[in-house]
Amino acid sequence: MKKIIKNGTVVTATDMYEADILIIDEKVASIGKDLFEEGAEIIDAGGSYVFPGGIDPHTHLDMPFGGTTTKDDFETGTIGAAFGGTTTVIDFCLTTKGAPVKNAIQTWHNKANGKAVIDYGFHLMIPEMNDDVINDLPSVIDDEGITSLKIFMAYKNVFQADDETLFRTLITAKELGALVMVHAENGDVIDYLTKKALAEGKTEPIYHALTRPSAIEGEATGRAASLTGLANSQLYVVHVTCQEAVEQIAEARDKGVDVWGETCPQYLVLDQSYLEKPNFEGAKYVWSPPLREKQHQEYLWKALKNGQLQTLGSDQCSFDFVGQKDLGKDDFTKIPNGGPIIEDRMTILFSEGVKKGRITLNQFVDITSTRAAKLFGLFPKKGTIAVGSDADIVIFDPNMKRTISAKTHHMAVDYNAFEGMEVTGEAISVLSRGNFVIRDKQFVGEAGSGQFIKREKYGVLKDVKVNEKLSI
Repeated sequence: MKKIIKNGTVVTATDMYEADILIIDEKVASIGKDLFEEGAEIIDAGGSYVFPGGIDPHTHLDMPFGGTTTKDDFETGTIGAAFGGTTTVIDFCLTTKGAPVKNAIQTWHNKANGKAVIDYGFHLMIPEMNDDVINDLPSVIDDEGITSLKIFMAYKNVFQADDETLFRTLITAKELGALVMVHAENGDVIDYLTKKALAEGKTEPIYHALTRPSAIEGEATGRAASLTGLANSQLYVVHVTCQEAVEQIAEARDKGVDVWGETCPQYLVLDQSYLEKPNFEGAKYVWSPPLREKQHQEYLWKALKNGQLQTLGSDQCSFDFVGQKDLGKDDFTKIPNGGPIIEDRMTILFSEGVKKGRITLNQFVDITSTRAAKLFGLFPKKGTIAVGSDADIVIFDPNMKRTISAKTHHMAVDYNAFEGMEVTGEAISVLSRGNFVIRDKQFVGEAGSGQFIKREKYGVLKDVKVNEKLSI
């Protein structure tokens, strides 16, 4: 298999230049001017940017929650991801107390194997930290290549871990070379506020947001960051939504604590008022943490611009409006939490970020791909375009305009959270390890072609540099 991508503008996290890219046997073999290789297929990328494939570090595919299961599995979810320019996802293995954590890993392998159309990895949820878990983690990290551990500080009596579990996980992760991820909300306070709202007859979707105020996200973020500093460990805060949480991350980083922050496109362009839509439409926008008041949006954009937040996940967790979200018709606490985001993650950041001058093209690549590759042990195999890297490549038309709609998206879910939003920029063709998954906006991939990726330990690749721009 040989291909040459010609006439495009290559954009990485550090450079932008015009060059040809030669692909041989799933890898980038050469980058230069006027490349020629006998028998190579020529791909014309004229007028387009050529990006490294996107890495979505935060997805929930085929995930059970609230008595139901997410609509998009590893086949439909990764097809949607590929249409949006994402070529690698990292999903979460959910565990249960008292059961070996390796059971969850095998369950998630079974979910993904034979279905994923792009490459994937796993994070491991830690429900408790005891001798059994501690004894299992070295092989999880070293043999399985699962080098990130997730702690929930919310969802009391479901997923929530206590501070001792968080602290012991941070200490263990430091010893073993793993990155600790936290869902940072104060679950105890949420539990109190939720019970109070229901007792007062407040059952509509808007109360999902009103019982999870931004202050308690800020408090939990600060607490997690403080414990990270005390443990001399490393922390990645998922789905940051608000000023209070950004301030806690920035303060910790200023003190030298190894803390990183992720936000999601929904928090950049949607706001709390969406939960007030009539006829229960607000349920479409119920996820956690909730959408915030509009003023938080520009604060998140500025945090991406100045590096206080570093990555963009989708937190893909889709449930049908009819038949799933409506389980909470009379009680907002029974609305399955989550939304369909995976397909539009990169386009929204490009359209609202690059096109509107909020971030640069290089920052776009760093935020959607390179930084996640470095933090999660994938770089430079993934996350850049360099000789020897996997040929995960997106040919992206920066001027293509479209209107986002459930009628045209490729996920299995029955609504789109960004319905009617006009965006500029679209992935035209997407290659995963040199093979077309999307070609001229048509799916040409194959279920099961995606591979599980074993990842390096945290810190090994965090500051690695490669020659992303050759002398051409």
